[in-house]
Amino acid sequence: MSGAAGAASGRERALALDAADELRALRTRFALPRAANGDELTYLCGHSLGLAPLAARGRVLEELEDWERLGVLGHEHGRRAWIGYAERFVRPLAELAGAGSGEVVAMNSLTVNLHLLLASFYRPDRSRYRILIEAGAFPSDRHAVHSQIRWHGLDPADALVELAPRPGEELLRQEDIEAGIAAAGDSLALVLWPGVQYRTGQAFDIARITDCVHHYGGTAGFDLAHSIGNLPLALHDSGADFAAWCSYKYLNGGPGAIGGAFVHARHAHATGLPRLEGWWGNDAATRFRMDSTFQPTPGAAGWQLSNPPVLSAAPLLASLELFAEAGLPRLRAKSRALTAFLEDALRTTCGAEVGIITPADPEQRGAQLSVRVRGGGARARRVHAALGQRGVVTDWREPDTIRLAPVPLYNSFLDAWRAVEELAAAIRASGPAAP
Repeated sequence: MSGAAGAASGRERALALDAADELRALRTRFALPRAANGDELTYLCGHSLGLAPLAARGRVLEELEDWERLGVLGHEHGRRAWIGYAERFVRPLAELAGAGSGEVVAMNSLTVNLHLLLASFYRPDRSRYRILIEAGAFPSDRHAVHSQIRWHGLDPADALVELAPRPGEELLRQEDIEAGIAAAGDSLALVLWPGVQYRTGQAFDIARITDCVHHYGGTAGFDLAHSIGNLPLALHDSGADFAAWCSYKYLNGGPGAIGGAFVHARHAHATGLPRLEGWWGNDAATRFRMDSTFQPTPGAAGWQLSNPPVLSAAPLLASLELFAEAGLPRLRAKSRALTAFLEDALRTTCGAEVGIITPADPEQRGAQLSVRVRGGGARARRVHAALGQRGVVTDWREPDTIRLAPVPLYNSFLDAWRAVEELAAAIRASGPAAP
């Protein structure tokens, strides 16, 4: 098949899949970015910042109007009374997290939540003091763990264990993760692991990792920044001790949106568990008595510090309503089809010019494919820059990776096809790869 015929065939297939997509109308509920000339951009960057639900503006304006109209009375008499604002997120977040209503809370930002949870769950002693993470952990997670270790007067060179893929491999094998946990053995205090690795897009089996950690007496915590809203989760059933996430990626909460946390129900009444306390974590029944004694709210809400930032939390409500409308099973089904279509188009159209480092198994990935361009980092960087100039929004991760994420809430199959067409053109324009 000629290049022109192949392009036409790929485009026709994308259009046919879009026509059959029962979730296609959701795209019209989002603001789609445009270039300076008004042309619609092809946006495959929801793994970094999700698009704005059109209803988000109205939610924020309503809170501003209530502030203007009511002042302090908005805490009790606003359209969505501010005192109980965080409680509005509990049910939808619990459904996305696969958790009970008392196990989730919307609060703070991701790294703040990790610090709060580590303050409670990382309690090193002379024999059990090590933390295991993956060697490619997102820098903020690594910084948080480093500082927690130093906070306890320990040396990260000894107390931090970093697990890397085998030489020549990009992905971590499950058996190697379990072997790393076993090697730490009785010295293992805690494992902090991603649900999805941010650079490669590899998804991990949270339940299996948790079982292994618990077998060796450790605590299992997870960073779900790239998981929640992307993959089905079952945090309660997995037995994970805690987790934290941000809400500006697949949850479309907006830049710097309020984050979230999970604490398993078995810790709900662990009042003796050390924590960094704040007024809003106090039991709501006694919070306004202004007592000097802290009585934590049972469950994850007991880790709150302050009342939620209403103006920056409001957009997340608009997005969560769309998740509830679509249903995660239907979104996951579309995500699998959309990501598979993107993968097939990349292999068919770009051939040996690109390599996909994300697992091919749909069970080990979400709505992200991480791509390397043949010829090294400098060429790949040129291709990525050209891709942006051609109206395709993706992102770059050092040293040589372009990440593309077809998000089922608002991306179409035609988006995926356009991205691949433009990537192929950018590669051709970059010249031949160095031998």
